[in-house]
Amino acid sequence: MTQEAEDIQKSDNNLTPKQQKQRLTELAMVFLRLGTIAFGGPAAHIAMMDNEVVNRRQWMSREKLLDLLGITNLIPGPNSTELAIHIGYERAGWRGLLVAGSCFILPAMLIVWTLAAIYARYQTVPQVEWLLYGIKPVIIAIVLQAVWNLGKKAAKDAPTIIAGIAAIAAYFAGLNEILVLILLGVVVMLLKNWQSRGNITGAFLLPFSGVLAQVGSTAAVTSVSWISVFFFFLKIGCVLYGSGYVLLAFLQRELVERNQWLTSQQLLDAVAIGQFTPGPVFTTATFIGYLLAGNAGAIAGTIGIFLPAFVLVWVVNPWVSKLRQSPWASGFLDGVNAASLGLMAGVTYTLGQAALVDWLTITVAIVSAIAVFRFQINSAWLVLAGGAIGLASHL
Repeated sequence: MTQEAEDIQKSDNNLTPKQQKQRLTELAMVFLRLGTIAFGGPAAHIAMMDNEVVNRRQWMSREKLLDLLGITNLIPGPNSTELAIHIGYERAGWRGLLVAGSCFILPAMLIVWTLAAIYARYQTVPQVEWLLYGIKPVIIAIVLQAVWNLGKKAAKDAPTIIAGIAAIAAYFAGLNEILVLILLGVVVMLLKNWQSRGNITGAFLLPFSGVLAQVGSTAAVTSVSWISVFFFFLKIGCVLYGSGYVLLAFLQRELVERNQWLTSQQLLDAVAIGQFTPGPVFTTATFIGYLLAGNAGAIAGTIGIFLPAFVLVWVVNPWVSKLRQSPWASGFLDGVNAASLGLMAGVTYTLGQAALVDWLTITVAIVSAIAVFRFQINSAWLVLAGGAIGLASHL
């Protein structure tokens, strides 16, 4: 951690009530805006947070943000939402944790809730392909900037550079992301500390506790009430790693095949809604909760799937700086950080294939890249411009 970051950390512990209120207000404004414009999935969300928190507001160093990102990759739950919660906790304690996380989730929840009500009535959703057509190329440029900026900090030396390249290869080989993160973390830790000895047990507590938590996680829910919806999604929030696509596979098995609460088409529509709305993909739970138990189900599903993320971050965050003080744990975290960026680079390539489909989208991506790399234009304006271009091309 840099001296500047350490000073920020110390000052957080001595805030006056006025300073606390100001920080909470700033967190609310930043994450409400990000939650409203953060299209494109976790990689895009992380890119926007990096730009907002490190570049524009200098709330923390990029090294600190990388450490927080590395930790979120080792615990279950939605990574970008957990990163928002971490940032809130670092900035304004437990109140900041609640404000940042809630404000990041709230816009997406309200949008998905509205679309669920429309869907329940008409069994269809508004067509927004034209909107995403213009926004997706912009997202690619924003993510590329984050991969570049974060990558320069993560690639500290030969072991971390090798770990990043290995993670990219592992992504395209289709290997399990959690396994890749843990193995590369261990490899970098051993390479950096092979001449010294120490107790390395603590470095494995976080990842293995998460893996073990997945044992026995498929108990069926007996009846569809808002309470059943809450406990069903609470269980998912406690054990699920990965993206919305992993969520889709889990929900298909539980909701369609085992409990027969939804049809496959309804489930696909629910995940599609989570994908094309801004904010966390896990707001799919809001949509499904509404279909199963109305307004109470929408609220219960949302709280259930996100609640574990708030608890896990609250428990884990104080250990981040302590892990950095141990050579073994620090080496492990360096490896996880580099592997995380490697996986993010792989995701960017996949997103690019889906987004850059013709000359217009390629042009939008190139212009957006120049805007973010050369002129540091706020990503919110670029997302709005991309949406406008998509609309214009549709009309």
